Amino acid sequence: MTTRLEHNSADTRFEIYLDDTLAGYADYAEQDDPKVRDFHHTMTFPEFRGRGVAAQVVEYALQDSRAHGFAIIPTCWYVEQYIAEHREYADLVAQRR
Repeated sequence: MTTRLEHNSADTRFEIYLDDTLAGYADYAEQDDPKVRDFHHTMTFPEFRGRGVAAQVVEYALQDSRAHGFAIIPTCWYVEQYIAEHREYADLVAQRR
């Protein structure tokens, strides 16, 4: 099985494909000043659940956000939980004003 991760900036989401079939995604809203991505929804389609799909796409989204200088807001419960379990991404969480 092949896995492909993509940043679909036109639809403001990160996507994961298994064997060229969309298996899940992480939606976000973006602002430039300051550079922040608000991750508000993560979805894994039912037939792909239990395979770590959400974790893979969220990790990819967080790595991309870091690489491009974005802080993040984990509005989505799954993204918030992922960061709590993977403290190496805690520094990405935007400070609340």
